Amino acid sequence: MSRLASGVVLVTAQEPPLDPDDPLAPRGEDVGMTATAFMSVSLDPPLVLVSLREGSRMDDLLDEQPLWAVSVLAESQRHIAGRFAMKGRVSDRLLFADIPYVRGEATGAPLAGGALATLECRTEQRVPAGDHTLVIGRVLTAALPSADGGPLAYFRGRYRQLG
Repeated sequence: MSRLASGVVLVTAQEPPLDPDDPLAPRGEDVGMTATAFMSVSLDPPLVLVSLREGSRMDDLLDEQPLWAVSVLAESQRHIAGRFAMKGRVSDRLLFADIPYVRGEATGAPLAGGALATLECRTEQRVPAGDHTLVIGRVLTAALPSADGGPLAYFRGRYRQLG
């Protein structure tokens, strides 16, 4: 499958508050991961799919938190893709520290600044598939924050630019 080129996205979500009944309780931490197994599923209703490694932090979080977001990364955002793909990485809070982002209005999840497109989603269905979970989400919002540059691609185990 390394011979199949794919786009690169940043999937993000916010952990639920520590005490959902207390409006003053601290918010949960932002969580992010790089994904190359992401696709459009349906236009009506608007559905997308992301494949998550079973038992990963994002898989566990999206099992309890139905709201999440996707930033389609531009070729200039290779550093973001690499940072959120690291194994044994530091806390997600530190990973977000110097990356420009805005919070999604529908999900509260971080949306990467400079992304070619952003989507906010609500989980419709989770499908176990081997050692992964396919998460199908209904698109709640979609935006095109940046028209600059081409997409970041992944091919033969490396990030690439088109052209």
